[in-house]
Amino acid sequence: MHMLVRYAMKLGTALLLAAHAHAATPAQPDAECIVPSKPGGGFDLTCKLAQKGMQIVAPKRADAAMHIGYLPGGIGAVAWSAYTSQRRAEADTLVAFSGGSLLNIALGKFGNASVNDVRWVAALAADYGMIAVRDDAPYRNLRELVDALKRDPSKVAIGAGGTIGSQDWIKMALIAKHDRIAPKSLRFVAFEGGGEAFTALMAGHVQVVSGDASEASLHIGTGKIRVLAVLSDARLPGVLANVPTAREQGFDVSWPLIRGVYMGPKVPDADYRKWVAKFDRALATQAFNDVRAGYGLYPFAMTGAELTDYIRQTVDNYGRQVKELGLIR
Repeated sequence: MHMLVRYAMKLGTALLLAAHAHAATPAQPDAECIVPSKPGGGFDLTCKLAQKGMQIVAPKRADAAMHIGYLPGGIGAVAWSAYTSQRRAEADTLVAFSGGSLLNIALGKFGNASVNDVRWVAALAADYGMIAVRDDAPYRNLRELVDALKRDPSKVAIGAGGTIGSQDWIKMALIAKHDRIAPKSLRFVAFEGGGEAFTALMAGHVQVVSGDASEASLHIGTGKIRVLAVLSDARLPGVLANVPTAREQGFDVSWPLIRGVYMGPKVPDADYRKWVAKFDRALATQAFNDVRAGYGLYPFAMTGAELTDYIRQTVDNYGRQVKELGLIR
């Protein structure tokens, strides 16, 4: 009898410990959003925005929130390769993309890549190019910077995400070409993304960053940077509202881009449609609009087949632009 009691007590203790351990183990996230660069910058913002969108759609499932992972390399090329080859059918994995990703497809920087290689889920926001310097830089506006580049381009190091032909390179190339400066004479320093470029700017390793408005929005509140121009058709709302456009300063250059997420090509149709429907619901809410604005991003909402058609047209347009700059034949 005493042995049965002791056994029951031990069994009860074991069950209690097991239940406690189970309760202390956090629920595994339902999904993952992959940032194809190091932390910081526009890709990171895109995944954070997707994460917030899913929390808006299912606020009671905060215990199973979307996880954010990082797979840097080649300005998105490593992630593209992974999810179009080895990880083609992961039904709950999204990968961030931007207009720069689409440009890389047009340039052939993702290898023999095609728009049809992945499943485009949702475009969540618009962003715009911008040119920034440190607050103690001698350049007060875009004209003063371009005049310095015209005098001696070797004295001005320009931090950019990616190498020759990247979207950040093209932004400065278009501005330089507008003033008859040979783009290939510019002194570019390549980084994995906007986060690294701004870190280098703060440290004085580069004098200029060619990047995106959303990235600048993360830093402008520190008082340590000055945004010389935004590459949009009109001034942007929010923290960059006082920054003039390049066009206001005599440079007819605009660089809009979209930010969103894609999935592997072998994701089942039912799972793909599930994600499209989730983002359709999130994008229709005012709460999502507010979060997007808080990240320094701008309205743009498109999903599924409509987005795929838009991306196909955008890649074709980029292909024509890079041919005009002599980047491809």
